[in-house]
Amino acid sequence: MSNSRRSFLRTSGLAAGVLPFFGTALNANAKDIGSIIKGYSHSSIVESSTDEDFWNEVRQAYTISPSIINLNNGGVSPQPKVVQDALDRYNRFSNEGPAYYMWRILDQGREPLRERLAGLAGCSPEEIAINRNATEALDTVIFGLNLKPGDEVVLTKQDYPNMLNAWKQREKRDGIKLVFINFEFPIENESVIVEAFKNAFTEKTKVVHITHVINWIGQIQPVKAIANEAKKRGIEVLVDGAHSFGQIGFKIPELGCDYFGTSLHKWLSAPFGTGMLWVKKEKISKIWPLFPGDKPESDDIRKFETQGTRSFPTEQATGQAITFHESIGIDRKEARLRFLKNYWTKQASEIEGVKVFTSYKPEFACAIAGVSATGYTLAELDQALFNRFKIFTVAIDWENIKLVRVTPHVYTSIQELDKLVHGLEILAKEKGKN
Repeated sequence: MSNSRRSFLRTSGLAAGVLPFFGTALNANAKDIGSIIKGYSHSSIVESSTDEDFWNEVRQAYTISPSIINLNNGGVSPQPKVVQDALDRYNRFSNEGPAYYMWRILDQGREPLRERLAGLAGCSPEEIAINRNATEALDTVIFGLNLKPGDEVVLTKQDYPNMLNAWKQREKRDGIKLVFINFEFPIENESVIVEAFKNAFTEKTKVVHITHVINWIGQIQPVKAIANEAKKRGIEVLVDGAHSFGQIGFKIPELGCDYFGTSLHKWLSAPFGTGMLWVKKEKISKIWPLFPGDKPESDDIRKFETQGTRSFPTEQATGQAITFHESIGIDRKEARLRFLKNYWTKQASEIEGVKVFTSYKPEFACAIAGVSATGYTLAELDQALFNRFKIFTVAIDWENIKLVRVTPHVYTSIQELDKLVHGLEILAKEKGKN
């Protein structure tokens, strides 16, 4: 037996080609996070959200670059070192005999992973399919629903482009009708959002597509209230949870939806290319799988996982991301993310010439916010922040949303956000002199 394989077996608990309790193996880094949390167990969630000593220790679990300040975690989040190490370990193990070690050994970890994801989601494992990203998960439902010409789908112009394009393709191929709502975010009135959806519903509406957290600006939409109105009319509810799962605390069944898709490589900090689909148990049989197996009308959630050869290492390293996430706790994590967003936006909003886009009401925003500055195009502001201060953000020019998006994560320090505010102040003053 090679040293690398012997080391892998010793670390993960594998022996004699058996995977007895795969998803629970922890390495030192994960245990250290748990110890850190215990050391601050006396602190309330609110107190710990502002404890820089605590979050600096969390920061050490990441391998973040010292050369840039990454404030574009909304695109994809970095993985803690414990996740990177697991991914590397599983990948090296797989390469010693791919067909055997992947299909006979690592594949045994899929059901424990399904159970752990179900634990986070607050549902049955029989409702969780493991996919590669939110697009794949949501496309499975969009293309799997039985819809006929004239059936209407309600959605917004602020939804994610991949999902809009999927619905537009169904419109072209199947003759369904798309009914768009166009919002001016941020909005701090739940009834305004709910009424807009209600007014768009007709007797022909079959599906409503709701983005839980608008990725461009961080607006949290009242999914449960919208779903309640949809259910009164027999309308099915599909939720895009790409930016809510792992960022804010909730259980999927509480949303009142029928289908939910998310990426795990965003706020859960799982390996790149990991995602999850939730389908209410009684709805599974009616959805045609995107990648068909031999029983496309089955009520087994696993029919949505017929992907051929997939990345077993990324799946199994996701278990380490769940452990890391659970060690911090979603309530503590959400409080910290909201604190960071409020910290920089409240200061930036006081700078002459700078405009901030967010809500300070917790039910309408968490980590994501936007900013603009007089005299700068969005691209110019984005480039100036990076070229002069090495702050990485992203310019957003979408339907009724024009801003530079800023998305910190749990490893982001106050000092980095101070530098962002300082940079905005300098840039605004320079244009003010012209």
